Formats: sequence, C-alpha cells, structure tokens
Amino acid sequence: MRRLVMLSLLATLPVVANAQAKQTGTPANSNAKIRNAVAAAPASIGANATIMDWPAKDDDQHMKLRDGTNGFTCFPDMPMTEGNDPMCVDSQWMAWMDAYMGKKPFKADRIGIGYMVAPGGASGSNTDPYAMGPTATNEWGLDAPHVMILVPDAAHLQGLPTKRQTGSPWVMWKGTPYAHIMVPVVEAKKP
Repeated sequence: MRRLVMLSLLATLPVVANAQAKQTGTPANSNAKIRNAVAAAPASIGANATIMDWPAKDDDQHMKLRDGTNGFTCFPDMPMTEGNDPMCVDSQWMAWMDAYMGKKPFKADRIGIGYMVAPGGASGSNTDPYAMGPTATNEWGLDAPHVMILVPDAAHLQGLPTKRQTGSPWVMWKGTPYAHIMVPVVEAKKP
C-alpha cells in the first residue's frame, strides 16, 4: 500500500516538474528534508537533483525545495507511510509514474533509473501494480533499499527471476506495462 500511496501522490509530478513548480518555499525543516531526499540516491546524483516536497494536502502542489541540474528529482520520506522511503528518479520514471497513475500503456524509450537506497524500504505487491494490501496471490512484501531499472524492450526482462529476491535482482510486475527490474542494495529484514 505504501508503494501505491507514494505513486498516487507522484501522479501530478510530471506536470509539476515540467512546469518547474511555481510554488517554492523554505519551510522550517527544508534542510532536513533535502538531506533526507538526497539520501535516496548516490551522493553524485543527489547533490545535483531537484528536490521536491510532498504536498501538505491532496489539492496542494508539490513544493520545490531546491532546483537541480542533472534531470533527477528527489523526494523526502513520505510523512504518511511507515519507515524511511525517500526516492530519487529520472525523467523516464516520471513518465512511467504518469502512465501508471492514468492506467495508460507505458514503454520506456531508454533505460530509466530510480533510487530508493536510503535505510528503510517500501511494502507492496510483486505481481499486482494496483494492489492495496496483501492477498494470498499477490506476493506482498517489504522491498529493502533498492535501485529500480526500466528497460525499453520487455524482451530484456526474459530470464530474470520474477519472485522477490534476497540480495538478487528480479522483475516486479512482469507482464504489465509497468514491469521493471528491482535491484536490492541490502537484504530485506525477515518478518
């Protein structure tokens, strides 16, 4: 569910990011949010990424905390989810999120990279992109800190495992337009 909530909030990001987010501010804790957001990616990526904050209310726009120059957009931990789940994504992932939220087809036109490598993790289904919680068949689980990879040709996913792996890459949401490779950077804690 955390993944779905996160992605639903990201639905407006392509529009906001492309419009260069008219709303900019410096809330009292913006430095802490920036530090948290950049922890989602390697330092070389986070240092030059645009940093956006989550809206305070559903109808609000995302607040830009810092301009970036490298095409990545980072977000701090989502306040309404458990754990620490900041993320940093490239433009392919922003397009992916727009398609996902609109339930539209998606095909990457190049490799896309998303980082969620800060300590923490996100829970979700490994088979159903729109699952809201665990079922007997949707392989619900915790995804430890990881890198996400989009590929332009689904044939490149052939031969990769489709079950959540401990320490090894696997394909999440195989057979859907939203399939991507999950690459854990640490092992998930066992429940």
